[in-house]
Amino acid sequence: MEKMNIDLHIGRMEKGRRNAITDVPGVKVGHYTVDTDRHKTGVTVVMPCADDIFTNKMIAACHVLNGFGKTAGLVQIEELGTLETPIALTNTLNVGLVHDAMVEYMCRAAEKNGYAIRSVNPVVCECNDATLNDIRHRAISQKEVFAAIDNAAEDFAQGDVGAGKGMICHGLKGGIGSASRIIKIDGQQYTLGVLVQTNHGSMRDLRINGTAVGEEIDRELAGDAPDQGSCIMIVATDLPVTDRQLRRIIKRCSVGLARLGSYIGHGSGEIMIGFSTANRIAAEGEMMHIRCIHESQISTAFRAAAEATEEAVLHSMLMADTVKGYSGEIRRSLREWINTEE
Repeated sequence: MEKMNIDLHIGRMEKGRRNAITDVPGVKVGHYTVDTDRHKTGVTVVMPCADDIFTNKMIAACHVLNGFGKTAGLVQIEELGTLETPIALTNTLNVGLVHDAMVEYMCRAAEKNGYAIRSVNPVVCECNDATLNDIRHRAISQKEVFAAIDNAAEDFAQGDVGAGKGMICHGLKGGIGSASRIIKIDGQQYTLGVLVQTNHGSMRDLRINGTAVGEEIDRELAGDAPDQGSCIMIVATDLPVTDRQLRRIIKRCSVGLARLGSYIGHGSGEIMIGFSTANRIAAEGEMMHIRCIHESQISTAFRAAAEATEEAVLHSMLMADTVKGYSGEIRRSLREWINTEE
């Protein structure tokens, strides 16, 4: 099949310099990838800031679009509207071990900064990579999580790396993807970035800028399957918002999934988590003062979240290589069918 020439320019908003979540100042991303005959898995960590997030928390929000997922830490975000740790992504059966590693990381960081932690709320997200990875033998532990944190940087790999190594998206190879958009309000410029872990969608439903590319690919592969995977969406922004406003914004990530053809199947876990670096919340105090946008200006952020999510999912597929799993299952790269040259 000859490669298709598809318009890969998503949306109409201005992109950040890296077109990644790390365009938001202070945000870094690190991976650790396990790539052996038996394991195709890993861990990805989003570091929201360089300073101590536990004593200077961030406004945060979460939204569960479909709850077939095992993410840890959402209850406290929902109740308090704050984030106090980095965010880790891994595979389904590794959530517990990664959570334990994040507790240890936070306890060590607190001791280094001169205080003791008695309670902490690590946020650990997951998608199931059992088709390509021997998930029963959990390959991610404290060493791998700490390595991902140590590797965190503004420039980071995308595709089948870290927590994206064993992911499948629209029947093809999925993984980690990211994109960003610039928001201009009241004469100021802000950034909204999205990072996704893609493991969702059916092949025949895949559309890029309105073109039904999945139908063309399925004619060759006959690889269509039900839409029953998962997608984790992490939104970072320096836009000053309340947790309620942020929840409204991150819900628009679902628009990006839908534009690429996802119908959010029964067995799918679509979970969105967002944080803002604009207002830091002290761990102790009596009164606090925060800035937030006027509600009349929020639609620009809605569009930014939708566009960045759509492009991030596309990046997760286009930047992924073909991967052969432990049982011989092969998931091919979207690049085999799409011409990515300008």
